[in-house]
Amino acid sequence: MSSSGRSGANRIAHPRGRRIDAATREELANLLGTGELRRELLIEYLHVINDARKHLPVALLAALAENLKLSQVEVFEVASFYHHFDIVQDGQPAPPQVTVRVCTTGACALAGGKTMAERLGQLLGPQVRVVEAPCIGRCDRAPAALIDGKALDAVTPERVSAVLDGSLRLPENPATPLSLAEYRLQDGYRILCECMAGQRDPDGVIAELEHAGLRGLGGAGFPVGRKWRAVRAQPAPRLMAVNLDEGEPGTFKDRWYLERDPHRFLEGMLIAAWAVGIDAIYIYARDEYAECRRILAAALAELAEDAALGPVLPRIELRRGAGAYICGEESAMIESIEGKRGMPRLRPPYVAEVGLFGRPTLEHNFETLYWVPAILRDGAQVFAGQGRHGRSGLRSFSVSGRVRQPGVKLAPAGITLRELIAEYCGGMADGHELYAYLPGGASGGILPATLADLPLDFDTLQPHGCFIGSAAIIVLSQQDSARDMALGMMKFFAAESCGQCTPCRLGTVQAAQLMQAPRWDGALLRDLAQVMTDASICGLGQAAPNPLLCVLKYFPHEVGMDQEAES
Repeated sequence: MSSSGRSGANRIAHPRGRRIDAATREELANLLGTGELRRELLIEYLHVINDARKHLPVALLAALAENLKLSQVEVFEVASFYHHFDIVQDGQPAPPQVTVRVCTTGACALAGGKTMAERLGQLLGPQVRVVEAPCIGRCDRAPAALIDGKALDAVTPERVSAVLDGSLRLPENPATPLSLAEYRLQDGYRILCECMAGQRDPDGVIAELEHAGLRGLGGAGFPVGRKWRAVRAQPAPRLMAVNLDEGEPGTFKDRWYLERDPHRFLEGMLIAAWAVGIDAIYIYARDEYAECRRILAAALAELAEDAALGPVLPRIELRRGAGAYICGEESAMIESIEGKRGMPRLRPPYVAEVGLFGRPTLEHNFETLYWVPAILRDGAQVFAGQGRHGRSGLRSFSVSGRVRQPGVKLAPAGITLRELIAEYCGGMADGHELYAYLPGGASGGILPATLADLPLDFDTLQPHGCFIGSAAIIVLSQQDSARDMALGMMKFFAAESCGQCTPCRLGTVQAAQLMQAPRWDGALLRDLAQVMTDASICGLGQAAPNPLLCVLKYFPHEVGMDQEAES
C-alpha cells in the first residue's frame, strides 16, 4: 500500500480496542478517585471494582487500561489470571451478588467438603453462587467456607442459610489480637528500639539468628542469617517482600499467629528492615484472609501513630492477593506485587539480587519474622536448645484431619508424628486409627503409619520421598484413602498451575487423568513425574508428583498394584 493509502479516511482516529464512553469513565473515577493511578496497583484497582460490582465489567476494564496507559490486553490478562476476579462480557449475565466458596481440599475433603458444596448448590438456588474452592487456611475447622470473603467454620447448610438471612452474624475477627499498648506491656518493640538506638549492631543481630539456627518457615528452610547477609551486601536501595499468601493446603499457622499477635510479626519485620537496610516493605496477604488484612491494617495504623516509632518507619504497603496458589512462590509473588500475572521468574538472577522493581529484595515468610524478636530477646540458645531426636529449634505444626484436637501446635523440631498426636492433639479422633499422613501439605508427599516415628524437621524426610515444607500435617485414618488424597492434590495443582511451562501445565492435567484409572500405570506415571520434576520452572511442577509417587511406593494396594510389581 502506498503512503497515501494510509492517510485520510483510513487513518485510525482512536486507539484500537473497545470504545469507552463518558459514563464508564465517570463510574471508574467514582470508584478509584480522580488522582493519578499507579501501574503496580493494577490488582488493587481490580479489587476495588470487583468488590463494588461483584464482577469485572469489560467496559470498566477498558477504562482502567486507558487511565493506566496500558493496552487493554495487559489489563485483561492480569484480571483473567486470578481466580477471584470474574470478567463479564457485554450481554452476559452478571454472577450472583453472593458467593459461597466451600473448601474441598485436604482436611475439608476428609470432612465432606465436596458433598457439602454440592448440597449447598442445590439448596441455595440461583441467587447464590456456590464455588468449590481450594484450601482457605481453616483446615482445623473443616469443612470451612467463605461467604463473600467472611469465614464460616464447621459448615452446614443450616449455618450457611443463617448467615445469608442475617440470623447468624460472622465475627469480624475470630480472635482478639493484642493492641500496641498490650504488646508494649509484654516488652514489645524493646528490641527494635535498642537496634535503632545503636545498642545493637546489624552484624550482632544476624549472628544471633545464625546461632539460633532460624531457617525460612514458609517451606524452603533457607538459613535466615545467610539471606540477610546476602541482601545486605547488594547495592541500595533494597526492598522487602513479606509472604502472607499462605496457600499450601493444610497450612494455617500464619493466620493463627496474626489473629493473636500482629505486632510481634511487625517488630520482627522492622528489625529485619533495619539490619538489612530496607527502604520500603511490601506485605502480600492472601485474599482469603480478609480478617487478617483488617487486623494487620489496624496494627500498622497504630504503629504509624506511635510517637517514637511512627516518624522513623520505612514505607510499608499492604497488598492483597486474588486467589492464586502460585503466588506463594517468591518470584511469582513479586510479579503480583508489581501488578502483573503471578508467573514465576527464571533464575538466576535471584530475588536477592534483582527482585521487586528490579531492586535487591529480602523475601520472607510471615512466621520466620514472627520469631525474630523472641530469639533476640531470650537469646539464641533458648530457641536452639529445643528439639528432639537430634534436631534443634521449635516448629509450628498446622495439624488437621483425623485427630481429636486439630490446630497450630508449637512443638520441638524433630518430634515424630506419633508423639505429636499423642502429646499435642489429644490422640486420634474417636473411631479412627492412624493410616497415613501428609507431612508437608499438598506437595510434601504422603507417608504410611509405619513411618510415623520419623523425626519431623527439615532434611529428615527427603530419603523417604517427602519433605516437611511449611509443616502442614494432614492425618488420615483407616476410613480414608491415600489414593483419593493424592488425586485431589493433583487436581489442585492442575487448577493452580500458572501455565507458563509445559511440563507443569500439561503434566498435572495428564497425571490427574491417569490417576483416575482403577489400576494405575506405574511406569507411565513415573516417567511423567520425572519430566515434571526435571523440567518445570518452579516448585509447583517440581513437587506436584510427590503424592502420586508416594502412593506408588507405600500404598500400591490402593491402585491395583502389588509390592512385588513395584519393587
